[in-house]
Amino acid sequence: MRVKTGFTRRHRHQKVLQRTKGFWMTRGRLYKVSKEADLHAGQYAFIGRKRRKRDLRQLWITRINAALTPQKVSYSQFIDGLKKAKIELNRKVLADLAVSHPETFKAVVEKTKTKA
Repeated sequence: MRVKTGFTRRHRHQKVLQRTKGFWMTRGRLYKVSKEADLHAGQYAFIGRKRRKRDLRQLWITRINAALTPQKVSYSQFIDGLKKAKIELNRKVLADLAVSHPETFKAVVEKTKTKA
Protein backbone atom coordinates (compact mmCIF):
# COMPACT_ATOMS: atom_id res chain seq x y z
CA MET A 1 0.00 0.00 0.00
CA ARG A 2 1.45 3.34 -0.99
CA VAL A 3 1.27 6.44 1.16
CA LYS A 4 0.20 9.67 -0.50
CA THR A 5 1.75 12.87 0.84
CA GLY A 6 -1.30 15.11 0.41
CA PHE A 7 -1.57 16.82 3.79
CA THR A 8 2.14 16.63 4.64
CA ARG A 9 3.31 18.11 1.35
CA ARG A 10 0.67 20.84 1.35
CA HIS A 11 1.55 21.72 4.96
CA ARG A 12 5.29 21.90 4.16
CA HIS A 13 4.64 24.06 1.09
CA GLN A 14 2.35 26.39 3.05
CA LYS A 15 5.03 26.92 5.71
CA VAL A 16 7.55 28.01 3.07
CA LEU A 17 5.01 30.19 1.25
CA GLN A 18 4.01 31.83 4.53
CA ARG A 19 7.65 32.76 5.22
CA THR A 20 8.10 34.21 1.73
CA LYS A 21 4.81 36.12 1.69
CA GLY A 22 5.37 39.61 0.31
CA PHE A 23 8.50 38.67 -1.64
CA TRP A 24 9.00 40.09 -5.12
CA MET A 25 7.14 38.58 -8.09
CA THR A 26 6.83 34.76 -7.99
CA ARG A 27 9.21 34.40 -5.05
CA GLY A 28 6.23 34.72 -2.74
CA ARG A 29 3.78 32.65 -4.79
CA LEU A 30 5.42 29.63 -6.44
CA TYR A 31 6.77 26.92 -4.17
CA LYS A 32 9.91 26.05 -6.16
CA VAL A 33 11.00 29.67 -6.40
CA SER A 34 9.88 30.42 -2.83
CA LYS A 35 11.94 27.61 -1.41
CA GLU A 36 15.09 29.03 -3.02
CA ALA A 37 14.24 32.56 -1.89
CA ASP A 38 13.61 31.29 1.65
CA LEU A 39 17.02 29.60 1.77
CA HIS A 40 18.75 32.79 0.64
CA ALA A 41 16.72 34.91 3.05
CA GLY A 42 17.88 32.66 5.89
CA GLN A 43 21.51 33.07 4.84
CA TYR A 44 21.16 36.86 4.65
CA ALA A 45 19.49 36.92 8.07
CA PHE A 46 22.33 34.87 9.58
CA ILE A 47 24.98 37.13 8.06
CA GLY A 48 23.01 40.19 9.16
CA ARG A 49 22.99 39.09 12.79
CA LYS A 50 26.79 38.84 12.71
CA ARG A 51 27.14 42.12 10.81
CA ARG A 52 24.91 44.04 13.25
CA LYS A 53 27.48 43.52 16.02
CA ARG A 54 30.22 44.91 13.78
CA ASP A 55 28.12 47.88 12.70
CA LEU A 56 27.10 48.82 16.25
CA ARG A 57 30.70 48.68 17.52
CA GLN A 58 31.71 50.95 14.62
CA LEU A 59 28.90 53.37 15.54
CA TRP A 60 29.95 53.44 19.21
CA ILE A 61 33.57 54.17 18.28
CA THR A 62 32.45 56.99 15.97
CA ARG A 63 30.30 58.55 18.71
CA ILE A 64 33.07 58.31 21.29
CA ASN A 65 35.57 59.84 18.87
CA ALA A 66 33.16 62.69 18.06
CA ALA A 67 32.73 63.44 21.76
CA LEU A 68 36.51 63.39 22.29
CA THR A 69 37.31 65.84 19.48
CA PRO A 70 36.37 69.03 21.40
CA GLN A 71 38.51 67.83 24.33
CA LYS A 72 41.62 67.45 22.13
CA VAL A 73 42.06 63.75 22.90
CA SER A 74 42.43 61.07 20.23
CA TYR A 75 40.41 57.87 20.47
CA SER A 76 43.50 55.68 20.84
CA GLN A 77 44.91 57.86 23.65
CA PHE A 78 41.55 57.72 25.41
CA ILE A 79 41.30 53.91 25.22
CA ASP A 80 44.91 53.59 26.41
CA GLY A 81 44.12 55.95 29.31
CA LEU A 82 41.07 53.88 30.24
CA LYS A 83 43.18 50.74 30.45
CA LYS A 84 45.88 52.47 32.54
CA ALA A 85 43.27 54.00 34.86
CA LYS A 86 41.63 50.56 35.18
CA ILE A 87 38.24 51.94 34.14
CA GLU A 88 36.28 48.99 32.78
CA LEU A 89 33.54 50.61 30.72
CA ASN A 90 32.75 49.09 27.35
CA ARG A 91 32.29 51.10 24.18
CA LYS A 92 28.50 50.79 24.28
CA VAL A 93 28.31 52.44 27.71
CA LEU A 94 30.92 55.07 26.79
CA ALA A 95 28.99 56.00 23.63
CA ASP A 96 25.78 56.29 25.64
CA LEU A 97 27.53 58.50 28.19
CA ALA A 98 28.94 60.68 25.42
CA VAL A 99 25.47 61.22 23.92
CA SER A 100 23.21 61.27 27.01
CA HIS A 101 25.48 62.54 29.83
CA PRO A 102 28.28 64.73 28.41
CA GLU A 103 29.36 65.99 31.86
CA THR A 104 29.93 62.44 33.13
CA PHE A 105 31.78 61.56 29.96
CA LYS A 106 33.99 64.62 30.38
CA ALA A 107 34.82 63.48 33.92
CA VAL A 108 35.85 60.06 32.61
CA VAL A 109 38.07 61.73 29.98
CA GLU A 110 39.72 63.86 32.69
CA LYS A 111 40.47 60.72 34.70
CA THR A 112 42.14 59.12 31.69
CA LYS A 113 44.21 62.25 31.00
CA THR A 114 45.77 62.15 34.47
CA LYS A 115 46.80 58.50 34.05
CA ALA A 116 48.27 58.90 30.56
